[in-house]
Amino acid sequence: MKINEDSNDTNDTPLPVYSGRSRKIQPLAYFIFTTRWLQLPLYLGLILAQCVYVYHFWVELLDLIGAVMGNKEALEHTLDAVSIEGAAPPKKIGETTIMLVVLGLIDVVMISNLLIMVIIGGYETFVSRMNLEGHPDQPEWLSHVNATVLKVKLSTAIIGISSIHLLKTFINANAYDEKTILAQTGIHIVFLLSAIAIAYSDRLMSRPGGHESDH
Repeated sequence: MKINEDSNDTNDTPLPVYSGRSRKIQPLAYFIFTTRWLQLPLYLGLILAQCVYVYHFWVELLDLIGAVMGNKEALEHTLDAVSIEGAAPPKKIGETTIMLVVLGLIDVVMISNLLIMVIIGGYETFVSRMNLEGHPDQPEWLSHVNATVLKVKLSTAIIGISSIHLLKTFINANAYDEKTILAQTGIHIVFLLSAIAIAYSDRLMSRPGGHESDH
């Protein structure tokens, strides 16, 4: 009976707070941990690159609108932008030219999305938390972002960018030799296989946790 009483007493007592939780971080460990802020200038530089892409997007869009409206300078700039080295440049703006310019604008947007994922996801994962939980404008993917999820998102974005470039090559297939087309197609297939491998490895790594949560 004494043993039972002692066991009940121990169950009623609160768990002790380990002194290790309140222990101060060693100076060297704190210094190494603080060096993560060295990545901040890198992300700020990517933000400046984002600004450059925004400027480039609007220049190309305004030139396209000006070319359609009959502006000669805008027309020359648009035709030069879609011309391919070694091939005869187009002399007037047509459906193919407009399609190539629009694909270029989509390419800029997708690269901009890639920058956003790298800037926000990388900062949240490797530098510091943004504490955006509950914010109405929080991106959906940011709520469960980690290094592996970020790799999958980036690989998917790269596949999209590669698809745009490959489509532009197919539109101007007559201007490229067979080796160039096959090389670009092979690179795109490599990107696809890499994304599949990353997603599959992420599934394998998360599977034990899923089984544990089920149990």
